[in-house]
Amino acid sequence: MKDAMTHGQEELYHYTESGLDYIYLVGGVEYVAGPRGKQVVIREIDGLHNAIGRFIINEKRDLTGKELRFLRHEMLMSQATLASLMNVGEQTVHRWEAGKSEIPKPAEALIRLLYNEHLGDGDNEIKSSLKRIAALEDKMDRQNLTLVDGTNGWYPEGQLAA
Repeated sequence: MKDAMTHGQEELYHYTESGLDYIYLVGGVEYVAGPRGKQVVIREIDGLHNAIGRFIINEKRDLTGKELRFLRHEMLMSQATLASLMNVGEQTVHRWEAGKSEIPKPAEALIRLLYNEHLGDGDNEIKSSLKRIAALEDKMDRQNLTLVDGTNGWYPEGQLAA
């Protein structure tokens, strides 16, 4: 059950669906009847997530693991890709997100910069790279790799042997 809090006369909605414990919404929430009872519909979810992300990256305190996970998900980035960008192991990113180890300051700074670029508030070259990474991950998730044994070793099917 959601926490019942109010803001003036309006009831606040505790938005735990974001993965963050401290998000409350005033307005923009509608309750509708669904096949499994009362369901929540939140207006303009993308704008809401952008506002949450902007708040997180502009805060002057350390990122939490849950915040890191939120930002990574918003950028459509896997733990493996983030680990590769930060030159750490995938398990390291997992430990950061689980709160089992501290997120180093340089990693925090890079995440904030990447998310800012994701929002389009910075250099379009970085945003373009982030979109290519997300598209590549999508493609990798859906594509089989066929390798051909050529005279100079293995190469992906459809490419000329080196």
